[in-house]
Amino acid sequence: MTSETNFTARRLLRHAHSLFNGSWQNADDFRSVGVNIAGAKILDCGVNCPGSLQAGLVLARLCFGNFADVSIVPAEPGMVADNAVLVRTDRPIEACLGGQYAGWPVSVDDFFAMGSGPMRMLRGREEMLEHLGLVQPAGEDDYAVGVLESDKLPGEEAIHAIASECGVPPERMCLGIAPSTSIAGSVQVVARSVETALHKLHALDFDVTKLISASGVAPLPPASKPGDTIGGIGRTNDAMLYGAKVSLWIDADDEAIEKVIDKVPSQSSSDYGQPFAKVFKQYDYDFYKVDPMLFSPAVVTIHSCKSGRSWRRGTLDREVLGESFGIET
Repeated sequence: MTSETNFTARRLLRHAHSLFNGSWQNADDFRSVGVNIAGAKILDCGVNCPGSLQAGLVLARLCFGNFADVSIVPAEPGMVADNAVLVRTDRPIEACLGGQYAGWPVSVDDFFAMGSGPMRMLRGREEMLEHLGLVQPAGEDDYAVGVLESDKLPGEEAIHAIASECGVPPERMCLGIAPSTSIAGSVQVVARSVETALHKLHALDFDVTKLISASGVAPLPPASKPGDTIGGIGRTNDAMLYGAKVSLWIDADDEAIEKVIDKVPSQSSSDYGQPFAKVFKQYDYDFYKVDPMLFSPAVVTIHSCKSGRSWRRGTLDREVLGESFGIET
């Protein structure tokens, strides 16, 4: 790990902790609840409370280590929904792959959640983090900050297990949580437009360290009815696969970009073309059976900072979005 990356990784942790503390103390302001479990601070943004759009923005920023701007903006007509989640970052590798990527399936007894946020760098058990030099062992002053996507709060055993893997005591754990069916959960997941593009590029063996800046926008779908987890997963994934647009500024040679650009958008996958809930059902609701090339934005634009050229591939699919969101168009 370079000193620059090490410095930024630790800053992600500290920025996230500062954001978490302020949000936890003022949780009532955005219809959320701060609770203590086994000494850890938990920011409930939709499990036992209504949550809100603002709560979703807080969760998204926590995932990024507060190294990205996240806002709700009017959606483009082709995105079907009225609103969209806009993301901008000048630290795309650390914020998106080091923080936001949901690379930690937390499973302890009857508790399961997908884990995101800078705490993943403390855990350091993902191959991608090791490859990018983003593993950051916990120091005495570090707090593990992360976000869990789940429809129930973790119990004491789950807290102890998560803290142990991060190398911190439970008292230094700070976790935001919301189910995918909630308003906040929908915002948090849809804020992943840039992250999905970067993860796709990494899977294509593109040198993602060449990325300088990135922006992305994806439609905010209606929240699914409570308990309809598959519906929530389906709508938020469709927002990405059929409605997201991402722009990347890259310091790479044209040849390297041309080798991957056609493969980056979701339409390059054999599973593309129908709502994700249907695709998911075909594979017995097993994410690992779905073509991994599907998980990427609908439209990707790459700007070369070396040559000044730009490439755009992909298209929005209004028909699939309308069917998924339950909105007549």
